[in-house]
Amino acid sequence: MNILTIIAHPDDETMLSGGALALLARTNAKVHYLCATRGEGGEMGEPPLCDRTELGLVREREMRCAVQSLGGAGVEFLDYIDPLVGENDELHPYTDDFEGLIARLKAHIQKLNPVAIITHGSSGEYGHPAHLLTHRAARTTLELMGDSAPVLYTFSAAFPAHPRPRLTNQDDPAHLVLDITPALQQKTEAALCHKTQNALFVRRSSIQAGRQLTVPEVVMTLEGLHRVYPAVIRQPDDEVAKMLKPWMIVNP
Repeated sequence: MNILTIIAHPDDETMLSGGALALLARTNAKVHYLCATRGEGGEMGEPPLCDRTELGLVREREMRCAVQSLGGAGVEFLDYIDPLVGENDELHPYTDDFEGLIARLKAHIQKLNPVAIITHGSSGEYGHPAHLLTHRAARTTLELMGDSAPVLYTFSAAFPAHPRPRLTNQDDPAHLVLDITPALQQKTEAALCHKTQNALFVRRSSIQAGRQLTVPEVVMTLEGLHRVYPAVIRQPDDEVAKMLKPWMIVNP
């Protein structure tokens, strides 16, 4: 049974949904990863671990390391170039060819024939244009596929006890809230694979805590998933929900 995770950048898979993905891999699911870019526009580490020209290859290696830690079945890239962060920390989408992106996603989905897609939420987590684009493209692709489409879930879904409200998609209430503690070691190892981004992972939380935190200290143990397509009112009963049921919690 295949599941496809579609993300914009290396590390999105780990920090936003690594626990759920690792738990799915413990069942009979083969979790595949499709990343739009290699994160060429991101940080290079503190101190820098490479130069800008090397960053894409370095981050590809980091993601392959992370996916291995999460028990993933494989990684593919769409080969879009991640734009540099602009003035005043302005972020950008990785393409303006929306129809072309949809065509490429459809080809990957038809090749893999997954039972479910897991991707970015409708708010782009913290409003990142690349996350928003990825969400919109995945959702549009499945809507165009109609009855042959797999179900669509988004990560960083909102629930009252979410440990990082800033990263939640407030319009995506969680249908599944998971205690990923059994997969915490895997998720932490995956986060540590993303060495160029480790300083970024802890920066905001360290400021809030008034001390320098470590990566293991900022890895979340609660995660939420929202089912987008087909829409549901009650608790989903699809294959993803059934596989994750042992780790679901009620009224978090």
